[in-house]
Amino acid sequence: MRAYVFINVRAGIVTEATKALAQIPGVRSAESCWGRPDIIAQVEASHLNALGTLVLSKIQKVEGVESTETHIVIEA
Repeated sequence: MRAYVFINVRAGIVTEATKALAQIPGVRSAESCWGRPDIIAQVEASHLNALGTLVLSKIQKVEGVESTETHIVIEA
């Protein structure tokens, strides 16, 4: 399953956080943005529980991450 994770980080660390997020297995891409969110990450996981683990145990643990919002892609 694929999803987009909208990530807000503490001011002044967007570049560092984007680089750290891009190194996490399961994160296909991480891009810095103007405005909110600060970063959009495209992620992939084998199932819903794996996606939860990726977001809660990996992405939210990156230094400076303040909040996330996950949008699961509908595959028709």
